[in-house]
Amino acid sequence: MQTPRPSPSAVNKARAQQQERTPGSWNKGRWMLLLLAFVCAAPVLASYFMYYVVKPTGGTTSYGALVEPQRPIPDQLVVTDEQGKPMPLSALRGKWLMVTVNGGDCDEKCVTRLFFMRQVRALQSAERERVVNVWLRTDDKPVSSVIQTAYPQPDTRMLIADPKAVAAWLPAGADSQLTDHIFLVDPNGNLMMRFPKDPQPEKIKADLAKLLKWSRIG
Repeated sequence: MQTPRPSPSAVNKARAQQQERTPGSWNKGRWMLLLLAFVCAAPVLASYFMYYVVKPTGGTTSYGALVEPQRPIPDQLVVTDEQGKPMPLSALRGKWLMVTVNGGDCDEKCVTRLFFMRQVRALQSAERERVVNVWLRTDDKPVSSVIQTAYPQPDTRMLIADPKAVAAWLPAGADSQLTDHIFLVDPNGNLMMRFPKDPQPEKIKADLAKLLKWSRIG
């Protein structure tokens, strides 16, 4: 017995139904992609909202100055790592970065900033592994063995960077120089905060602790 062939009208109806389903599936796929992107960005967005809109208990404001608009790590900012190999600074995305800038000679104020950054990171206790300290060196002068021993990798990265490229990304204060500050970069690679000249480490610690509390990425 032969299987009955479907009528032309049935075939046309099936084709029409398939065509109706295709655009809907495409739209559903696009919505799923948008939802996934939102879920990935939500932790950092939540930390910004809770910190700058809702405010911590007591209504206190942040110690660091919020950098607006966002300044993502430039794709063209390529640094030289500790082994002399080039790497994009954006490769450090995924961690909270505390950044300082200085030449390789690193004077007393430079050493003080490195010390503050180390202490602030250490005082985050279990959360400290989410933070990496970065010293952007603006020349290739050798770093003293004392400093290298005191601030080992991977907790502190010592990376050589083009000073013009760094100055184009990191903003100095109105009455200060780029080398006066400690900067904070979020795990998405966005520069978000600049701490004042001659900073108070306990206040930097408090700012960072609040952001780590509200953000679960990095």
